[in-house]
Amino acid sequence: MKIKCLVWAASLLLVSACDNPAPPEESFAGLGSEAGDFAQVVPGKAFSFPDDHGPHDGFRIEWWYVTANLKDAQGNPFGVQWTLFRNALKAGPLQPGWRDSTIWLGHAAVTSASRHYAAERYARGGVGQAGAQAMPFSAWIDNWTFATRPGAASALTDMQLKAGDGHFNYDLRLTSSRPLVLQGDNGYSRKSDQGQASYYYSQPFFQAKGSLILDGKTYQVSGPAWLDREWSSQPLTANQTGWDWFSLHLDNGAHLMLFRVRQKEGGPYLTGTWIDKDGRLQTLHNQDIQLTPLDSTEIEGRRVPVRWSLKVPGKQLDITTEAVNPKAWMKVSIPYWEGPVRFEGGVGYLEMTGY
Repeated sequence: MKIKCLVWAASLLLVSACDNPAPPEESFAGLGSEAGDFAQVVPGKAFSFPDDHGPHDGFRIEWWYVTANLKDAQGNPFGVQWTLFRNALKAGPLQPGWRDSTIWLGHAAVTSASRHYAAERYARGGVGQAGAQAMPFSAWIDNWTFATRPGAASALTDMQLKAGDGHFNYDLRLTSSRPLVLQGDNGYSRKSDQGQASYYYSQPFFQAKGSLILDGKTYQVSGPAWLDREWSSQPLTANQTGWDWFSLHLDNGAHLMLFRVRQKEGGPYLTGTWIDKDGRLQTLHNQDIQLTPLDSTEIEGRRVPVRWSLKVPGKQLDITTEAVNPKAWMKVSIPYWEGPVRFEGGVGYLEMTGY
């Protein structure tokens, strides 16, 4: 899912004052209840690649998001996250130079069983400090980059992922020859029963390999990685309080993405995508998924569930996920929990907001 509205609320508060935008209407994450003059997310979009790997200027929010579940030669687990967000403060065409009203935000993190480090960077659009392009594909903020390697057969088949800040640094090569996955209804991903939605596709078949430096020690690591791409102009509803998002790599070759959006009134909105080992897709709905928090940990004065029961009876899946590091708290402008998880039969990533 990776709906980063909450994080974007922070970027608006911190850096949009130079444009003197109107105060946002009251709603989830402070983004307002209307999409205004921005482009709308509607069913039936025909995705076009490589163009859709690049930015979508008519939409309000967008992100490129990578996670990787890695191990070193001794089998020690690590998690890596890299995210670039684009936020348009105004609808309409981009302006050159400092007249550009786009704000870019980067998050990078590394997690081990005993350590978790997160970093955050901001940039103004139009001056080259941050951005994204479709051909050749590249997304960057300062020296944090996610880009197609020279000589690659096509975009998103052979990538380089780099980030670092103080306690950590990573340089990973990501490769895949498998097709992309359109989430939801052919890429139209609902977030509520009231019509909120995003365009959403993934590349869950990446294999990552490279170096990871943590507190001055270098590890050679490898493992599965996952890319999510989403863009939208529609905030969530004022009734929605946060979300729990999973991306799972199963040892039998299947993959699973699912999320639940918690609500003040009524049950959560729950959906997902089952991807079998041959790449065939099945959209999962509330009645197909049983997701129950089991144990919580206290961090930064909050109780956060870090052990979950997850069942998809129609796929004979019955697992209990546990955090590699329960203290994987992203202490950024608007904090949230995000880190690697493991279970009997696979590994994955979990993001939780609103706790």
